[in-house]
Order: sequence, then structure tokens, then C-alpha cells
Amino acid sequence: MQLPENQIRYMERPEISETFVDSLGIVTFDGNTRLEMCATRLDPPKPPEKPTARRYPVCRVVMTPEATVALFNQLQNIMNLLQQAGLVTKQEGQPPEVIKTH
Repeated sequence: MQLPENQIRYMERPEISETFVDSLGIVTFDGNTRLEMCATRLDPPKPPEKPTARRYPVCRVVMTPEATVALFNQLQNIMNLLQQAGLVTKQEGQPPEVIKTH
């Protein structure tokens, strides 16, 4: 049953910890959106070899189509704020680029 947002009360759960993600793994749609979120960890350095790293899945999220649209809308809002702050650039037909500050 689908209820209007004004009939749903948000309940905070402070015991849920945050999960750090720096990349996306597999993203699929099979009626629901499935996101695999990953974290990259550097391997111990072995000079003079080039640095290497490993990417580990740390979280998998399955979302209904409605939740996918809500996430898209929220991310669009965040992208607009990042662009206004000068942290990303957007060009029509191109993916956004992070502006390097260091």
C-alpha cells in the first residue's frame, strides 16, 4: 500500500553506522535498482613498482523504482549545489567533473 508522504513519520535510528564509499561497483535494474557500493584500499607500496589497490564491496542497496526516482531527484539537487559552490562543472552531453582543489 502506498501512503502519502505526510502520513509517514520518519523514525531516527542512531545505532546505524555510516559506511564509507568511494566508488560504485555493479549497478543493475531488474524491476528494482541494485547498487553495489565499494571502497578502494591501497596495497602496501613496493617501490619501484607502480602503486596498486583493491576495490571491495562494502554495501549493497536494492531500491524500488519510486525510491530510485527520489534518489535521482535528491542527487540532482546536490549536483546543482556543488556546481553553485564551484566544486563541479557540468557541460551538456558530458558527465559532471569534480574540480580539483589541490
